Amino acid sequence: MPEPMVELDDLHAGYGALPVLHGFSIAVEPGQVAVLLGLNGAGKSTAVKALCGAVATTSGAVRYRGEDISGWSTATRVKAGVVMVPEGRRVFGDLSVERNLQVGSWTQRRNSKWVRGQREHVYKVLPRLDERRNQLAGNLSGGEQQMLAIGRGLMANPTVLVIDEASLGLAPVIVKEILKIARALADDGTTVLLVEQNVGALEVADVGFFVDQGEVTATLRGKQLKDGDRIRSLYLG
Repeated sequence: MPEPMVELDDLHAGYGALPVLHGFSIAVEPGQVAVLLGLNGAGKSTAVKALCGAVATTSGAVRYRGEDISGWSTATRVKAGVVMVPEGRRVFGDLSVERNLQVGSWTQRRNSKWVRGQREHVYKVLPRLDERRNQLAGNLSGGEQQMLAIGRGLMANPTVLVIDEASLGLAPVIVKEILKIARALADDGTTVLLVEQNVGALEVADVGFFVDQGEVTATLRGKQLKDGDRIRSLYLG
């Protein structure tokens, strides 16, 4: 079994005096799509924010390529390859698609040749952005804005890409397209973590973690990801 690309080990974390995670543990291998599935408020987003350094942990370990990075800043984690696409997309509506992508390349800003090459790579991965490259991000559809948020994340050259609630508010046909993109990124070598309430995300997953009340209550792999009865039981309780 390969060494995990990322690992959250017995993690405890929260917001001030409010604990959210209680011994949260997952391990994700290189090139996998991992889905953290659960209802709103289950602790999924807190877990990935702890991975990315946006939420402080009180105990446990955050490991990246076997190294404990619990003490690293968010910026250091991004530069090392741990990148998050936040919930709500948060694109800059008054900037063009191309300028939004450029914002995402801040970790590589001294290497303009690399930035240009990576931008063209993003346009190949997300061809709709190529068609819209000169349009203002604020004029894009919700699905296109989600693609732009993913593209901006790719401009940071991630080895681990965390996408928080990508399907929120999008039509089912667009959700399928976003999930297909996530699968293609993993097949190309990027480790992808999807935070979702949408059970359909398991269709592209290598591993699914069910989260409830700040803990992982079940882990599904292989044929288990197709077991509709068990999935319904885990999700609905």
